[in-house]
Amino acid sequence: MNEYHPKLKTPFCERLGVDFPVIQTGMGWVSTAKLTAATSSAGAIGFLATATQTFEEMKQSVNEIKEITDKPFGINVRTDSTDIDERLSWAIQQGIKVVSFAQAPNPEMVKKLSDSGVITIPTIAARRHAEKVAEWGVDAVIAQGQEGGGHTGEVPTAVLIPQVTKAVDIPVFAAGGITDGRGLVAALAWGAQGIAMGTRFLLSKESEVPEAIKQAYFDAGVTDTVRTRSVDGVPQRVIRSQMVKALEKNRVLKFPTALKNALKFRHATEASISDLLTEALAMKRNQDMTWAQVSLAANAPMLTKATMVDGNTEIGIMPTGVGLGVITSAPSVEDIISEIMAEATECLHSLADNTVR
Repeated sequence: MNEYHPKLKTPFCERLGVDFPVIQTGMGWVSTAKLTAATSSAGAIGFLATATQTFEEMKQSVNEIKEITDKPFGINVRTDSTDIDERLSWAIQQGIKVVSFAQAPNPEMVKKLSDSGVITIPTIAARRHAEKVAEWGVDAVIAQGQEGGGHTGEVPTAVLIPQVTKAVDIPVFAAGGITDGRGLVAALAWGAQGIAMGTRFLLSKESEVPEAIKQAYFDAGVTDTVRTRSVDGVPQRVIRSQMVKALEKNRVLKFPTALKNALKFRHATEASISDLLTEALAMKRNQDMTWAQVSLAANAPMLTKATMVDGNTEIGIMPTGVGLGVITSAPSVEDIISEIMAEATECLHSLADNTVR
């Protein structure tokens, strides 16, 4: 291992059992066993996206990761899954190191995992959310600013991270538009113990996203993203494609189409019609959604699958952070992490010598 600046070995690295303070987030359809294992093997920590998998697919992916690496890794779970208790129990039995969440967990989930020695790291987008989950006993949080890809909040990264690190006494990982070593140093300056990235890992050699989709990301600039509610009723940052423009004008994806695709997604994840209705009612009640918003929310995974799995830019969406405009290649995960650590080390030394450029 190269000699990186000692300040980059933050305290939570030891807790996680990793060399570097870098998290690869659990992106639906993107964070596969291959990508997760590559990240963990390189000394950071990868998260397997299980929200878009059946329980059996989740088991297979976890076993595949274990065959590739003996390094720590995590799983990202959908907390409103009808079989979430079974999934968490199985994860505990398998000795999964850490769990992150596709939606906010509840105190019972946090306690169940914590009592079994599993590290919990929810993603939050506001200081009050960090304070709330800290009260529940989570081990750390990923604080994602509005520059982040996919579902994201209102507060810019540079404002959110200092707010959160001052408000809670648990480790914080910064996310939202961070792609390089200087971003890591900035996060440390804000009081964070590391960074979490999605788009940077989506655009890697081990990412199984179709090459045509990767090229669409390379072709986009920093101003080619939009934070929209038109995809699923909740603010989400995506590439401003023709599909997204049409969604925002309400010219496509009428209710029957949304419902049809939602049923396809539920079939893919082996959920019954009863489960779908139960979840829809819960979304409407707990998140105060209209039926139109519920149909969009249930449909959204199929729109992402259309690009990230099927390679179709015409009918899908491409979640992304604003950092996509500065990413021009897809090297190996190991090279990405090495470059981040080397740049962060150089930046820290330059700051100490007052020679930073």
